[in-house]
Amino acid sequence: MSLLRVERVSKHFGSLIAVNNISMTVEPGELRAIIGPNGAGKTTFFNLITGFFSPTIGRIVFDGKDVTHLAPAERVHSGMARTSQITEIFPELTVRENLRIAVEVASGLRLRAWLSQNDDGKIRDRVAELLATSGLAEKAERPVGELSHGDQRATEIMMALALKPRLLLLDEPTAGMGDQETYDITQLIRRLHKDSKLTIVLIEHDMRVVFHLADRIMVLDQGKFLAEGTPREIAANEAVQTAYLGQAA
Repeated sequence: MSLLRVERVSKHFGSLIAVNNISMTVEPGELRAIIGPNGAGKTTFFNLITGFFSPTIGRIVFDGKDVTHLAPAERVHSGMARTSQITEIFPELTVRENLRIAVEVASGLRLRAWLSQNDDGKIRDRVAELLATSGLAEKAERPVGELSHGDQRATEIMMALALKPRLLLLDEPTAGMGDQETYDITQLIRRLHKDSKLTIVLIEHDMRVVFHLADRIMVLDQGKFLAEGTPREIAANEAVQTAYLGQAA
């Protein structure tokens, strides 16, 4: 059974049709990329999947359940987690403290006035695991606001991973990064996909990242579906080259 099915969704803002009759299926363990020129409707499409917008038309099914009208928090509880274009962290807190907050929320313990020794131990172990996965263990006690943009993004991705999602959605994870930071985040995403068997859908503008990571790619243009296929198929698609890749050259 497919993990995610988006069925003929559209989103209208008055007379503007931001997303127009788009369908997508994501299988368990897949790494799917969504690309397209600026204004193609990519982030609006993400907002429909994660519940920040309700579709004007269409249906969204996650793990066999119709989630079209579920609030974002309910979708998180059902197994979705997301990062945004603008990194969302607590910059004045350390990396460890950021991750601990996320782990406590995921464990349902955030509003507890006190924690048992057993609960506290489990949280510390989970935070240590996330630090090891992210490669941030040596920077665990530093305020996140002092770190590079790449390390801040890695912290945010780990905060999303703390929620133990079955589907992780990443909105332009390498935006604004230099070559080394882009490489580091790409390797982190690859580890999460290959080692943790995590299903990932990402929006990405860097074609090096897309073609290096993705199993399949969907291309949007002006709110409409343009093409879908493997990286090799997309690279050879003349319509894609005209609408997107050719513009980037």
